Amino acid sequence: MTVGVVVADDQAMIRAGLRLIIGTQPDLTVLGEAADGRAAIDLVVRLRPDVVLLDIDMPGVDGLAAAGEILAAPRPPRVIMLTTYDTDENLDRALRAGVSGFLLKVSPPERLFAAIRAAAGGEALLDPAVTGRVIAGYGRVPKPPAPAAEGLTPREREVLRLIAGGLSNGEIAAALVITEATVSTHINRLLAKLGLRDRAQAVRYAYERGLVRPGDI
Repeated sequence: MTVGVVVADDQAMIRAGLRLIIGTQPDLTVLGEAADGRAAIDLVVRLRPDVVLLDIDMPGVDGLAAAGEILAAPRPPRVIMLTTYDTDENLDRALRAGVSGFLLKVSPPERLFAAIRAAAGGEALLDPAVTGRVIAGYGRVPKPPAPAAEGLTPREREVLRLIAGGLSNGEIAAALVITEATVSTHINRLLAKLGLRDRAQAVRYAYERGLVRPGDI
């Protein structure tokens, strides 16, 4: 199945570069381009992409505001934020909006492809540098130990802990000596129990509630 992508960035050369790079992958295709957030919202309604790449800093409606509006609609596509600056405020707003990825523009193409595929598959991928910011940010604020309840089984809590540590499904499977299919089942169940959209929100949830602390993984 081909993953349909909409690219939104106010710089024409960036849009052209993303279209060219994404076009090298047989399972990914760019359906349309937008130069600002409002145009991106309109394209999403018209083209119904699977994934939207949004630059944060755009004129008029910026990427974060566009992400909020896109994700508030019924059956929204997955959204990945692209930015030059990984500020704490931008990251926090993006995670609160429910994005499925947050990548720096200096990331290699392979990471972009992985993020698009992960988002299309219902997962999420944060740039390693960004994950570090999440961990550092929550580590600066002392939090009491979280209750062990939350409706999760011990195995689901362990999977959540490893997700928060930035491990992929394959790495979690290897660490727990289970199959990747079993990992996916655990993830789907814990997301449903906690009312979370995806892995990005799971990472935020785990650190906010003190389920994981910097240095645990």
